[in-house]
Amino acid sequence: MYWDPKPAVEASADLEVACLLAGGRRLGPPEQYLRGRWADRDWRNVPGAFYGARTDSCWMGREIAPQHVVYEDEFGGEIVYRQPTNSSEVQRLLTAAWSDPFCAYAADGDEHWTLDLVRQWWAERKRLAAWIDQLRRQWSASDRTDERDNAAGLVDFGRYLNDGLEADLRDYGFWLDNRRPRQPREGLPSL
Repeated sequence: MYWDPKPAVEASADLEVACLLAGGRRLGPPEQYLRGRWADRDWRNVPGAFYGARTDSCWMGREIAPQHVVYEDEFGGEIVYRQPTNSSEVQRLLTAAWSDPFCAYAADGDEHWTLDLVRQWWAERKRLAAWIDQLRRQWSASDRTDERDNAAGLVDFGRYLNDGLEADLRDYGFWLDNRRPRQPREGLPSL
């Protein structure tokens, strides 16, 4: 069932910065660091509220939110490959966004995605799977620890693409059309 992260984002200003960067620092108002633009989002971001849109190439996202972020190979930008499903995951993803000096993450995807756009994105999954596989093979053999870590994230992304993401996108599609979670006896849209 789809979980709406918007209330957690709206209530996040007083949350402590998660993980390695903690130490009493607060995230602050999300509009100060969630300034990514929909037109700039990377095509590999999975549909949902969060996405990276020309983020930095400092590779902090996986250190903070490894179950949600991988890096692309052209510019080293951060991609959201799994949407958060609870407040703790939102805090981690917001910390990754807070850490981006370009402030190029966003959490307004729900204002842009439609079921038809989700279907179009899903129709391109073979292209995405090929990119994941090619980069995973390349970076698995790297002598750089960070590239091998990203390869591990790409393995997780590939598994999710093959098992789990379709069901999550169908739940998301229902939510987009109805702006509420589905009830147990209601059907889900096809992709």
